Amino acid sequence: MLSLMRKLLFCFLLAVAASFAANDEEAIRKAEKTWAAAVVAGDYNALDKLLTSQMIYAHSTGEVQDRDVYIGKFKQNLYHYKGVDYSSTVVKLYGDAAVAHSKVHMYGTSDTGPFDVHVMMMHLWVKQDGNWKLAAHQTTKLP
Repeated sequence: MLSLMRKLLFCFLLAVAASFAANDEEAIRKAEKTWAAAVVAGDYNALDKLLTSQMIYAHSTGEVQDRDVYIGKFKQNLYHYKGVDYSSTVVKLYGDAAVAHSKVHMYGTSDTGPFDVHVMMMHLWVKQDGNWKLAAHQTTKLP
């Protein structure tokens, strides 16, 4: 009887863990959509809430920015994203961190001129105070 109870408890704990993982994956997918919507809207207040204080943002051009510079470009009205269209996203969870790897079409204008790129995008999300925050962004241009 004790062995059966242990097996049932183990199965229950596995189910709970799987449920948390599924909820976190969905939360990351939602956070990705929130980030894209904020970028397209130029909503630097939403970005301010979504980014960690030490966020690193590496563009496909090779330019690397910290959080303040990145948000500052939106505040100065220098970034105008017309679209951030995802074609695929894979999410991998690692406790209170997650990696989202996506293929994305981004287009609009920046302080250096118009852009229309297809990229692989890697986002590192970390859970802080119960909320998922973007800690790092890296894009690589696709041919």
